[in-house]
Amino acid sequence: MNERQRVRRPGGRSARVGAQVHQAVTDLISECGYGNFTVGEVAARAGVADSSIYRRWGSLESLLTDVALSRLDAQSPMPDTGTLAGDLRTYAAQVAREITGPDGPAVLHLAVALSSSGQQGLRAGADLRAARTRQLQSMLDRARERGEDAPDAFEVLDHILAPMYIRVLFGMGPLAPDYVDGLVDRLL
Repeated sequence: MNERQRVRRPGGRSARVGAQVHQAVTDLISECGYGNFTVGEVAARAGVADSSIYRRWGSLESLLTDVALSRLDAQSPMPDTGTLAGDLRTYAAQVAREITGPDGPAVLHLAVALSSSGQQGLRAGADLRAARTRQLQSMLDRARERGEDAPDAFEVLDHILAPMYIRVLFGMGPLAPDYVDGLVDRLL
């Protein structure tokens, strides 16, 4: 291998820079809101050069899309408790923890803002919905294989995820465990 050929190592400098840039975006969304900062501000916050961001992501919108997709799709593995009710309760509790965590509201606001920001934002939203639907479908298919009557993935989105997202986006109080369990109970 000559000097010009480089081996990319997972977890190496590239991964570190990506994590720093993603965190900088999330922090800036929390502090300033969508559309109120530049690539230069992200770079300064992350401790990298603007050119690194442009080289890797191409534009601020591409970077924002990447952050939203990676943060919202970074779910824990789909639960397998042996029952659909147990799986849905565990899944809903995981989502509630993620979206109420330190970066959760900022990332949700980013996803909403991106969904109305042109073709790339629409693609990002479609990709995220497809990923969520695939995750949910695997859990629902397992339930059906066990002989349980399972809703479809969109019913889970409508009756469990959407109410939690709305509460977080509009600051409508905490997602207490009894509230989250109640969403599951009403669906089932």
